[in-house]
Amino acid sequence: MVTPELSAMRHEYGETGLSQKQAGDDPLALFERWLADAVAAGIGEPNAMALATATPSAVPSVRIVLLKSLDAAGAVFHTNYDSRKGRELEANPQAAAVLLWHDLARQVRLEGTVARISAAESDAYFASRPEGGRISAAASPQSQVVADRAELERRWAEAAASPQAGIRPDHWGGFRLTVESFEFWQGRPNRLHDRICFRRTATGSWDRTRLAP
Repeated sequence: MVTPELSAMRHEYGETGLSQKQAGDDPLALFERWLADAVAAGIGEPNAMALATATPSAVPSVRIVLLKSLDAAGAVFHTNYDSRKGRELEANPQAAAVLLWHDLARQVRLEGTVARISAAESDAYFASRPEGGRISAAASPQSQVVADRAELERRWAEAAASPQAGIRPDHWGGFRLTVESFEFWQGRPNRLHDRICFRRTATGSWDRTRLAP
């Protein structure tokens, strides 16, 4: 049962809109502008995105990951390949993601196919991570059951003391989402929102359309 407090929660969005002319013909350029706006607005972790995966039998799951690069080749994020999302992506290499910048009444949806990035790319990013994060990547059996917090801390201490500490483990690395569609959502008054969708054509160009809210 939904509580009265939840059912009454609503927010009226502002007048700022998104026309097809403003969106332009290049979704990557529009994404870069919107991300820059989110950074300038001081939004915490503006590269955080909800990533949805599914098993081959279509059982879905979703979690927050950090977008680490986005270019013409696709959107890159990193994870433990043995985690739930890693296993699902290997078995069913389709994914969807959304970035929400609520203070700007904006969100961007991405959909497409997924593949591992090269070992060299994963090595380069892994080397840029803080030392503690590198150790945690090696120590954590992500998505597996552990007895308690003490087990995690023991694993971390063992990984920190290992001669391999700081070296990227084989089970950790990046995925690239080759984006087949972008959707840019701008909140508007009366829930009459703007939704501009870009879909990749067979020639690699982008087809732009407006969707009803």
